[in-house]
Amino acid sequence: MGQIQEKEKIFLTKALYYDIKVPFREVLSMFAVIKTGGKQYRVAPGDVLKVETLGAAAGDKIELSEVLLLEDGGSVTVGTPLVQGAKVTATVVREGRGKKILVFKHKRRKSYRKMNGHRQNFTEIKVTDISA
Repeated sequence: MGQIQEKEKIFLTKALYYDIKVPFREVLSMFAVIKTGGKQYRVAPGDVLKVETLGAAAGDKIELSEVLLLEDGGSVTVGTPLVQGAKVTATVVREGRGKKILVFKHKRRKSYRKMNGHRQNFTEIKVTDISA
C-alpha cells in the first residue's frame, strides 16, 4: 500500500462519516487520462469502458499511446501534449451499437415534420495495464 495523502485522508473520513461507498481504486491507485475517438477518458487498470469504434475483433489486445496525463502513487505527469513513452494496454471485450436516439424536427404551422433515428457504434474495452 502506498502513502495516503492528506486530501485522501479527509475524503476517506467524510466517506466513512456520511456512509458513502467509495471504490478503493478511486482513492489509491494508478490512473491515466487517454484520448481516443476525439474524446478523453480517465482510466485505471480493470476499468471497462465504451469508446468509439476501433476496428478490432473481440479478444484482441490494443495499445492506446495517446496518454495525456499519468498518475502513479501521488506523482502526476502531465504531457505536453502527450506523456512520452506512456501507453495503456487494453483488451477488446465486444463491439456493439448504442441505444437508438430519435431526432425529431418540425416547423409549426408549416406541415413540416421529419423523424430520424441514429445508433452509434462502439467498442467496449477492458483496461489491463498502464505503463510509463
